[in-house]
Amino acid sequence: MNTAQEPVEYATEHAPRMRFAEHAPAVYKAMIRLDAAARQGLDPKLYELVKIRASQLNHCAFCLDMHTKDALAAGETVQRIVQLGAWEESRHFYTEKELAAIELTEAVTVLTDGFVPDEVYEKAAKHFEEPELAQLISAITVINAWNRIGVTTRMTPGHYQPGQHQ
Repeated sequence: MNTAQEPVEYATEHAPRMRFAEHAPAVYKAMIRLDAAARQGLDPKLYELVKIRASQLNHCAFCLDMHTKDALAAGETVQRIVQLGAWEESRHFYTEKELAAIELTEAVTVLTDGFVPDEVYEKAAKHFEEPELAQLISAITVINAWNRIGVTTRMTPGHYQPGQHQ
């Protein structure tokens, strides 16, 4: 058992495989612009919940670090962030609109059946006007792209501060 006097040993973090922004600067800059365009018209807290949930599903530690910090900076609560991984059992923490967005995020992120089920899309369409729904789909798509870059290149979590770009 670890006591306060014993040093805590943490696993050595994986070294990044590459610095993506240095080697693909045009793509990186385009992703930043795409990300900024996708967030327009979306509630900042909802936007961060979507990014956190997709990043949980994709196991992107860098993006989880970034978007939990950004969510807190946007006024999100620790409790709602923590419960997001078990949102189906913690529905009472979220609005119906947020739940529809989270469910759509999962359906778009995990295309196990090769499509987004009609009932999931229709539920989101009930809570979002079409322009806002288009922005939501864009935000989900962009975070999935970022996650794939982050996981593939092993972007290292823990160093991001809110307000920084990826």
